[in-house]
Amino acid sequence: MANNKNQRKPVMPDQPQGQPSGPRRWLSILLYTAAFALLGFYLFGDRDSQGASKELSYTKLTAYVEVDAVEKIVVYDDLNAKATVRPKSYVVVFGSQGAGEQAKGQLKSQVPSVEEFDKYIQGVNATRKSNGQAAIDVTYEKSKDYWYLILVNVLPFVLMVFFFIYLSRGIGSGMGGGIFGVGKAKAQIFDRDKKDKVTFKDVAGLYGAKQEVQEIVEFLKNPQKYTEIGAKIPKGALLVGPPGTGKTLLAKAVAGEADVPFFSMSGSDFVEMFVGVGASRVRDLFRQAKEKAPAIIFIDEIDAIGRARGKSVMTGGNDERESTLNQLLTEMDGFGTNSGVIILAATNRADVLDPALLRAGRFDRQIHVELPDLQERKEIFEVHLRPLKLDDSLDIDFLAKQTPGFSGAEIANVCNEAALIAARGGHKKVSKQDFMDAVDRIVGGLERKNKIMTEDEKRSIAYHEAGHATISWLLRWANPLVKVTIVPRGVALGAAWYLPEERQLTNEDHIQDELCSLLGGRAAEQLFLQQTSTGALNDLERATKQAYAMVAYFGMSDKLKDVSFYDSTGRYDYGFTKPYSDETAKLIDEETKRIIAEQMARAKQILTEHAEGHHRIAELLIEREVITHEDVEAILGPRPWKSRGDELLAANKEEAQTETPKKRRAPRKKKTDETQTTDTHEETIA
Repeated sequence: MANNKNQRKPVMPDQPQGQPSGPRRWLSILLYTAAFALLGFYLFGDRDSQGASKELSYTKLTAYVEVDAVEKIVVYDDLNAKATVRPKSYVVVFGSQGAGEQAKGQLKSQVPSVEEFDKYIQGVNATRKSNGQAAIDVTYEKSKDYWYLILVNVLPFVLMVFFFIYLSRGIGSGMGGGIFGVGKAKAQIFDRDKKDKVTFKDVAGLYGAKQEVQEIVEFLKNPQKYTEIGAKIPKGALLVGPPGTGKTLLAKAVAGEADVPFFSMSGSDFVEMFVGVGASRVRDLFRQAKEKAPAIIFIDEIDAIGRARGKSVMTGGNDERESTLNQLLTEMDGFGTNSGVIILAATNRADVLDPALLRAGRFDRQIHVELPDLQERKEIFEVHLRPLKLDDSLDIDFLAKQTPGFSGAEIANVCNEAALIAARGGHKKVSKQDFMDAVDRIVGGLERKNKIMTEDEKRSIAYHEAGHATISWLLRWANPLVKVTIVPRGVALGAAWYLPEERQLTNEDHIQDELCSLLGGRAAEQLFLQQTSTGALNDLERATKQAYAMVAYFGMSDKLKDVSFYDSTGRYDYGFTKPYSDETAKLIDEETKRIIAEQMARAKQILTEHAEGHHRIAELLIEREVITHEDVEAILGPRPWKSRGDELLAANKEEAQTETPKKRRAPRKKKTDETQTTDTHEETIA
């Protein structure tokens, strides 16, 4: 069976189906050409003409009539006339060429008017009759407007034929293969002989996820290993994780590793404007996969068709989506366990999927693709740094430490942005500083040093950012500060970068310290400037959401302990009522306000106790515009509490001092908690 499998190769047609190829195509072209030539000859050919033909003036035509060289004349209503020459007069009119007893010719002319010509012919015939000669046969007919005949009788028929061919053969690609192919699945079939295919070697990190999908690939390559002992391979595997973590890349690696046909479709490809198209495409996709089994079907962004049914009050498109989901559920539960067709799907919204889709027998496994840790980020950097020309002093471990919380896609963006910055600066190789500038560019946006600010605005921004820096430095569970700047970036007029600790659980103390740090900017404005500005918009928004989550979701409130109104199923997203009473809603509002007020008072107390240090940090910001954690440490002293982030900062500081002892602005770290500040209409709108 293995030999048969190795010989299997997905069929990749060279041309769309329905189009003739080779000799058939040329034969069709010849037949069409002959048919149009015959039609043109039939319409435009002069069927009344036999022998020679000659055009002449009306005077010469009457001269030939006088000498008895014409036996018949046809006059049309458009004043054109055609005269048939007598055989005995053929030589006189046309010469000896083609002459004979049966030779005939035709003269073409134009008469002045039908009435005048009729009078002339009557006179001629009267004279011929008196001489005992036969009269000249004259008939009057309507002219034949061939263009009118084509437009009225032939052209509509021709257009209908071509329109039917257009629809049936799918010349218009927007209809998914024509009107008869609209229900066909538009899946991409990946060829195993593709040169630039992705393999597991190109997927860094994701150890657990790769192990899961490697088992699927192994089953398709050697199914006897599992079936001989009675094992059943899962019918489907769902890749779940945040955006950019490598779910689709992992599926591409499966396509590159598996020596079987791989059908790939997006969830949105199933549903279009026609009713019933989604269900038809699902049936066609599974039919193709069964014909080429063993095979893999990959559905990217399956939440486009897999959302839980019955949640929306809307009809129309929602009904079509639900019918598509019903057909998908039927197909996934319709084929045998060991038929060799395995379903892979990817989504970052597993919480909104229909429960019937996740039950055993359909998607048996949920493979979680999480954000990479330190070691995985290092491996991801190694993959994306391969095509770059790097400086010899660049340390990949250092880059991995600077990017906590970055996904694989963000790391790829950092590498590309660093290369662009190096090229923009005229460098031959990409250095560490280029990577640090790239991280700052991605995290905070592009620097806008040319933005004009007044001295009062600059002072307000500096005091605001100094408030964040002071409180985050002195609180135990606040994220350690990396850098503070009052240089405008993006829509923000100031920003602070932090190095968050990569923890799995967050307790109440952690959230309270983060809340206090968020409110530090507004507290500094109220304490030392006796005013407030719109620059704290982002801080207040995040603080309010965290306080509300503490009360309504996490049960971290004195009056609503151990109660959570969080709905993981999303059923209340479309409802018109909340899952609690008005009294409870009022209590949630009161508790949220109380928590924010307590942390605001706490922030003001800390700033009051360390007012001198805060002022020194603010003045240093006004002077330099950018300060690092080293400057804050020189003013406030070492942090009283050590965290994992502090250890990373200390290690990076030692590395920077070893490499460049005189360099003031050594390694610049990653954000993750940016604080956007001050009086800007752009920020208010955002």
